[in-house]
Amino acid sequence: MDTTAPAIPNPIRGPIRNIDDLRSSAGKLEALLNAGGPEAEYAAVVCHPHPLGGGTMHNKVVYHAMKALNSFGFPVLRFNFRGTGLSEGSHDHGRGELDDVRAALDWLDREFHLPIVFAGFSFGANIGLRATCGDARVRGQIALGIPVRAEGRDYHYDFLAGCHAPKLFLSGDRDQYGPVAMVEAVVKSAPPPAELVWIPEADHFFVGKLDRMQSALRAWVSAQFSLREKD
Repeated sequence: MDTTAPAIPNPIRGPIRNIDDLRSSAGKLEALLNAGGPEAEYAAVVCHPHPLGGGTMHNKVVYHAMKALNSFGFPVLRFNFRGTGLSEGSHDHGRGELDDVRAALDWLDREFHLPIVFAGFSFGANIGLRATCGDARVRGQIALGIPVRAEGRDYHYDFLAGCHAPKLFLSGDRDQYGPVAMVEAVVKSAPPPAELVWIPEADHFFVGKLDRMQSALRAWVSAQFSLREKD
């Protein structure tokens, strides 16, 4: 199930442009960049939920995460994993998708030469955490609706032991794919700094709670990087 972004006006920091030179091992990846401010201190990438469930870069949670990061003046890259939308290749069950995230990091690094903040939702959180773990360019990792068991798929997080960048885990306390006890165990396995924030009464997709999710994300970025949102 995918929840696409609302087709209504929104306060985004800069113009949106199609990116036509993002390439991974699968070929060209469809991507959008929300431009940042001229004095941006970080760049960001946001990864979408599972393609087999209809997940794309236009998912509502991804869209709201982008807006939160863009509000600090960050240029924010969204892309479709291989085999999704107009991206070349085919779905690779989380293997080749790691290359897709790394290609996005390389693109941001070449384009902006700024430290990077990663955010991902659901499948995108798992894949993105794995791909960005230990990458010195990535100064913060944000996992939204981190999945533990979803639609017959189990997600594992043993790799977190080697992830030393600051981490935010942001989930609903009624997340059907990330029960409270399981998510707490995952976060406990991660080295500090790692913060877990629960959105009360929110499900996996933060239905009706996207504003609270977005506010919590902004608060963490502001506190972690000593930043204020741009006017």
